[in-house]
Amino acid sequence: MMKTVHIFTSESVGEGHPDKVADLISDSILDACLAQDPASRVACETLVKDGHVVLAGEITTLAQVDYEQVVRETIREIGYATAEDDEVFNAQSVQIVNYLSEQSPDIAQGVDAREAEGKEGAEQGAGDQGIMFGYASDETPELMPAPVMFAHRIMQELARVRHSGEVPWLRPDSKSQVAVEYGADGRPARIVNVVVSTQHSEQVSLAEIRAFIIDLVKRVLPAELLNEETEFFVNPTGRFVVGGPHGDSGLTGRKIIVDTYGGMGRHGGGAFSGKDCSKVDRSGAYMCRWVAKHVVAAGLANRCELQVAYAIGKASPVSIMIDVDTFGTASVDESEIIARVKEAFSFKPADMEAALGLRRPIFRRSTNYGHFTKADLPWEVLDPARLAILKRA
Repeated sequence: MMKTVHIFTSESVGEGHPDKVADLISDSILDACLAQDPASRVACETLVKDGHVVLAGEITTLAQVDYEQVVRETIREIGYATAEDDEVFNAQSVQIVNYLSEQSPDIAQGVDAREAEGKEGAEQGAGDQGIMFGYASDETPELMPAPVMFAHRIMQELARVRHSGEVPWLRPDSKSQVAVEYGADGRPARIVNVVVSTQHSEQVSLAEIRAFIIDLVKRVLPAELLNEETEFFVNPTGRFVVGGPHGDSGLTGRKIIVDTYGGMGRHGGGAFSGKDCSKVDRSGAYMCRWVAKHVVAAGLANRCELQVAYAIGKASPVSIMIDVDTFGTASVDESEIIARVKEAFSFKPADMEAALGLRRPIFRRSTNYGHFTKADLPWEVLDPARLAILKRA
C-alpha cells in the first residue's frame, strides 16, 4: 500500500532550557539517592524561575543527600555557574526551597513486595495506575523516528561546542526543530526546514550566529536529505540574550514529547524525570521501548508500537497491546509477534527492574536529548537471547 507524501516535524531542547534544567535537577537527586540506597523511592519535582529553585515531592530513602549541594552542582554543570553566565539564575546565588517529604504509606504498601490488607498477593505492585507506550522505527540506526533524532543531533553538537569553549558567545538555553518530508514509500525523502534558537552573549552579531548555526546543522544532518530548497531559520526573533530560567519558568516533566518520539509515537500520561523505577510511568515506558526495539531489530516489522496499562498495587499489567506498523509492513502475523513478546518479556515491575537494572544511578544520562537515543542505556541494548525468541516468529 502506497503512502501519501507528507511532512512531519519534531523538536528538541538544550540542557539549558528551563524545563530541562528542572528535569536534570530532579534526575540528579534521584541518582544521588540510588547511589547510596538502591531501594530509594523517589518522586522529585522541580520548579525553576529567576533566582529560585523549588523542590517538591516524596522521597523515602536511607541515603544522606545534601539536596542543596546537588542542585547547585547540577546548575553549575549545565553552564549557569556564576553571575557572568547569568546574573539572575546561577549556581552561586540561587535560592533553594525544599518541600520534599516521605512517600505515603498507603502507596508504599501497594508497591512493597509484601502482603497488606486489601492488596492482591505479596508481589511488588505498580506504583500507580496508568498507560505507557513504546515505539521503534527503522528510519535511523537508533531505531527512532528521523525528525526527532535530527533535532537531537543539532542540540547535542551545540552542547559539545559550547562545553568545549570553542565558541565563547554560546549560552546554555537552546531549541531546535526539524521538518522532514516523507515520500510515497514512507521513507524520509528530504529535510524541508530547520529551526534553531540559541541563547548568546551581547557581543556577537546575528549574522555570525546564523552562519555558525547553519554550518553546524549541515555538519550533523544527512547531506543527502539537504538541498538548495531546505530553509534555515536561526534565532528568528533576532535576539536571544535573556534565556534559561531567567527568561521563562521551568518545570519537571514538561518536555515529554522531546523525551520520547517527537510526536511520531504516542505517549502515556506520566513524565519520566525524578521518578524511581517503582513508578511504572518510567519503568513501563522504558520496557515498552525495549520490546518495540527488539521487534523491529528482529525484522518482524518496520515500525512497532506497544501499550501497557497498570493498576496501582497490582503486579501484572491489566492490558498489553501491540500494534505492529498499521501501514502493513509487518513480516509475520501480529498474533505471532504478540505470542513471542509474551514469551520473551515480563512486564511485572520487579521483573522490569531486574531485566533492565533500574536500581542503579543511571538516570541523569537519560535526561537530555531523548530517553531513547543513547546506545549504552539498558533499555536501548538488545538482548541476543530475547532477540532469538522473537526471530522464531
